[in-house]
Amino acid sequence: MTGEPPLTVGLMRQPDEPAADLARDLAALSSAGLDHVVTADHVSFRVGAGRDGLIDAATLLATGDLPVYVGLYLLALRHPVLVARQLSTLAESAPGRLVLGVGVGGEDRHEVEVCGVDPRTRGRRTDECLAVLRGLLAGDPVTHHGDFFDLEEALVLPAPSLPVPIVVGGRSDAALARAARFGDGWLGIWVSARRYAEVVSRIAELADAEGRGEVAWRHGLNVWCGLGADPTEGREHLAAAMTALYGLPFEAFARWSPSGSPEDVAAFLAPYVDAGVRDLNLICPGRDRAAVLTRVAEVRRLLLDR
Repeated sequence: MTGEPPLTVGLMRQPDEPAADLARDLAALSSAGLDHVVTADHVSFRVGAGRDGLIDAATLLATGDLPVYVGLYLLALRHPVLVARQLSTLAESAPGRLVLGVGVGGEDRHEVEVCGVDPRTRGRRTDECLAVLRGLLAGDPVTHHGDFFDLEEALVLPAPSLPVPIVVGGRSDAALARAARFGDGWLGIWVSARRYAEVVSRIAELADAEGRGEVAWRHGLNVWCGLGADPTEGREHLAAAMTALYGLPFEAFARWSPSGSPEDVAAFLAPYVDAGVRDLNLICPGRDRAAVLTRVAEVRRLLLDR
């Protein structure tokens, strides 16, 4: 590994956050010392919910001064040339302030279907999208004749003056191979610290086999946290939010989703940092957002002070 970045800690934007409060809330995150703000991407998740990840990123970049981490963007639902243009435009107005996490989705197959994409092809489509996107973001003409995209001398300029890191999510073997071949890092979720360390090592091996040489990896982790005045309060907020979003009992996620005091959550996350996490994206539900933010900032301080 070379040029390993320091640990950064960010907070996921609330899905129901009023637009009128956005500037104030971003200023609060910045004042608390957080390193970035996180947004997700869904076209029509379960009950039609979601925000477009790159449009939301543009809003966040224009409204506040924090970098934005899109985690994860459903690239297979879009055309890679159009995404390259969006990223070029964002990079021009906010150079060095965007990280693009890419995933295949899958929690809601219907979301993929209504976009005109066969869910069975989303992995292979993502591979083709990333191959095209990588070339275009480098400023190179791209000719590509694949199963899903047919391009002759496609070109998108200007190329970003500072590279837009692309971090690949997913837990399958295909996802790890995708991260090794196309990614600047891997974005994990619902994984043990031991398994996280194994994945980081495996991706390095696969990247070396691809001839990528030294990579300045910036591996990340999306993690749901319940931060409350006591463990019970934190767990209640966490369980309610995850059950409502995923339609599954909280027990399906509990072992990967810490709750309690900032000290409790930081202790849970420390082994992940030791395993190679460099970007921590915390998803922390709770009605009292000021209190949640104070506790998130304390988690960050505890991890950085180790």
